[in-house]
Amino acid sequence: MNHGVQTIHEHTPEVRPVDGPRVVGVDTSLTGTGLASSEGWCRVIGYVDKTKKHPISKLPRLERLAHLNVLLDQVMAGIGRPDLALMEGAALSRASGGAHERGWLWWRVFERLLDAGVPTGVMSTNQRILYATGKGSGSKTVVLEQVVRRWPQWQTGGNDNAADAVVLMAAGRDWLRRPICAVPKVHRKAVDGADWPQGVAPELFGAEVAG
Repeated sequence: MNHGVQTIHEHTPEVRPVDGPRVVGVDTSLTGTGLASSEGWCRVIGYVDKTKKHPISKLPRLERLAHLNVLLDQVMAGIGRPDLALMEGAALSRASGGAHERGWLWWRVFERLLDAGVPTGVMSTNQRILYATGKGSGSKTVVLEQVVRRWPQWQTGGNDNAADAVVLMAAGRDWLRRPICAVPKVHRKAVDGADWPQGVAPELFGAEVAG
């Protein structure tokens, strides 16, 4: 098949690199949803059109919906039931196509997480970049370089979607006061500004540990 939902990148470690609450970072995308878990794995799942003739946003409506639902199911299976999920906010203002479909996917993932009882926070794109780099803007290459330097256990294979998910996961652990590694105070401003789930007390997950 020349088009359909596929796992684009996957890395599963032989051993769990960090203990404590399981956090999954989620960066939704039609062609490459990035997922990263504090258990040490990251994967990218997306709709792939090898011919470049059948983009998901141009498929007939029923076929498009079928592929979207497959993508949703595979993303949710990848996320599982973590202690906390941190999603990147939807960037619907981007010039690329598929805004309607991207919005559908984001809200359906969010809804499914809530239905499953998974506390779910939301961090904006600029906050995610700030947590990774210390600045509120920056290229995907710069973020990827910071992930390789600061969180080398997570092997992204150079995939920027996986790298974005790793940053979200690390920020979620930081909010729970169980950071994977220490980051400068300016980076932590992103944690303070994110939209965290109500009714979840970070103190319940243990005291802050040094990186």
